[in-house]
Amino acid sequence: MAKTLHTIPDIVPALPKAVDHNRHLPATAALQWLALGWRDLWNHPLPSLLYGAGIALLSLLVIGAMVNFGWIQILFPALAGFLVVGPLLATGLYEKSRRLEADESVTFWNMVLPGRGGGTHLLYVGTILLMLMLLWMRAAVLLFALFFGVRPFPGLDQVANMLFLTPTGVTILLTGSAVGGLFAAFAFAISAFSIPMMLDRRLDAFSAMGLSMSLVWNNLPATLTWAAIVLALTAIGLGTCLVGLIIIFPLLGHATWHAYAAVRE
Repeated sequence: MAKTLHTIPDIVPALPKAVDHNRHLPATAALQWLALGWRDLWNHPLPSLLYGAGIALLSLLVIGAMVNFGWIQILFPALAGFLVVGPLLATGLYEKSRRLEADESVTFWNMVLPGRGGGTHLLYVGTILLMLMLLWMRAAVLLFALFFGVRPFPGLDQVANMLFLTPTGVTILLTGSAVGGLFAAFAFAISAFSIPMMLDRRLDAFSAMGLSMSLVWNNLPATLTWAAIVLALTAIGLGTCLVGLIIIFPLLGHATWHAYAAVRE
């Protein structure tokens, strides 16, 4: 007598389909984001230029305070750390681009006080970025002590010769660039899209940072090109005694919103 085979019903629910964060963006997409940021900058330009002037003035005050308190030895790491906290400082610029996209009114005050977004979650992301900057500055001081020993900082008039014209100086430059690059890469990954995302979709900090990292990783041609553009333009802004930041910082902030819009579902 043949045995009857009984199939076991499938009671296990199917796993959710994996979300694909690859938007298949070419490297040249970063140039389009920059062009759109330039358009937003000159659409109601006064609030953006005031915002950029405020960032430049704030940076000058921080540098002046560091010189006044004798913290010259961490001046260069602090300038490099500007890249880490820059995405947080640009929150108001994201808000202006969001308002232009939604055809809402734009004023300087609703850029400074957006009135929407993650609230405490936005503060949480900002705290993480500030902690990364402080860790990088501490790491830079430890690297200096490791290569040059525990001795007073030689001063700005001698530091260039010490770093560029001695084997030890070149070594610490290469090592510091590698270590700083790790801090900057992590900061870029968690903040490139998370802060605009919280303004747009009101996500919590952990979800926004996780999505930002995934979007950066899955769109490397475009995001790496964008990171290089941000680095180059920020260096120009700092190299012009911060005057260039009046235009460059708003330009990068508005363009970052369009970078987020390009990867947004």
